[in-house]
Amino acid sequence: MKRRVKYIIDLKFVDQLSQVEREQLSEVTEKFAFRTNDYYNSLINWDDPNDPIRRIVIPTREELEVWGKLDASNESKYTKVHGLEHKYPDTALLLVTDVCGIYCRFCFRKRLFMNDNDEVARDVSEGLEYIRNHPEVNNVLLTGGDPLILATKKLEKILTALADIPHVRIVRIGSKMTAVNPFRISEDKELLDLFEWFNTKTGKKLYLMNHFNHPRELTKEAKEAVDLVHRTGTTQTNQTPILKGINDDPDVIKDLIEELSFMGVPPYYLFQCRPTAGNKAYSTKIEETIDIVERARARVSGLAARVRYVMSHETGKIEILGKTESLIFFRYHRAADPQNSGKFMVFRRNPEAHWFDDYRDLVDEYKVETEEEYV
Repeated sequence: MKRRVKYIIDLKFVDQLSQVEREQLSEVTEKFAFRTNDYYNSLINWDDPNDPIRRIVIPTREELEVWGKLDASNESKYTKVHGLEHKYPDTALLLVTDVCGIYCRFCFRKRLFMNDNDEVARDVSEGLEYIRNHPEVNNVLLTGGDPLILATKKLEKILTALADIPHVRIVRIGSKMTAVNPFRISEDKELLDLFEWFNTKTGKKLYLMNHFNHPRELTKEAKEAVDLVHRTGTTQTNQTPILKGINDDPDVIKDLIEELSFMGVPPYYLFQCRPTAGNKAYSTKIEETIDIVERARARVSGLAARVRYVMSHETGKIEILGKTESLIFFRYHRAADPQNSGKFMVFRRNPEAHWFDDYRDLVDEYKVETEEEYV
């Protein structure tokens, strides 16, 4: 019998919360949408108010603190047609849905789940035509929202259309479904057949970009779903932001990236939490997070340690390389402006920095007074 996961969009149906808690959190859910399901709720230790899985999905009044912007990376700047972003020459993003299996409280696209938002295209034909007309695009990322929330038939139409575009070589699906509802994958043979078809019959390659934030999400059900995806020939990776009270601990990150490497899911990116409205409670200080990342990487094999610590900034993907007593080092991993490609940057440290924009004192490497500052 198939496991049917029950989705929950109102706190009054979260039986583990008291009536007082529901009333206190109602103001939060009026501002930022709420969605969970009974499977994901079962991973929560409800006796622990600071449980990391709880912090991922259950609202907190800390979200009401005024901080950040809804579009923290200015994605609207790179929107070319309805539902499509094109920031880097070879990669286009198709926003195919404005629904997820759960709504992570730290989501950087929470604006998509607001009633007055119209960024997502229900009909992706305009985005597909844009891709057809831009032969430099060889990678397409399906995102949103979570593409695996779509019916398999709808996803099949999108993948079939992309398979017919000669210059598209890779399609990536960004999804947290393996973590929040693995039965969506393990109980849907048509979805698995679709993945296998894409990998074996089209001459293209499918990637599933997983979104495991904490080791407790790596349940036997999640591992089964991951294994079934592997069998379709789909390559899998994982990415997660570093999140205060969830995984901002070298032991937690070490366990997460190590176990993922054992599962054949190479850790891809560790992101600095974007300064999105409502996210102050989840954001960590960059210079403290460097230590967390490096202490975790020092204790795992090279397969797990190849994960990169980055920021998805308006100007590009900026890798956070390290620090000395007085300086911090960045490099453009991907740059929207070709003139910034590979650019290495040195700033005076700012212990209170949460984002690249918090660094103002750029150091000219040719004018540093003493070489000791780089040692």
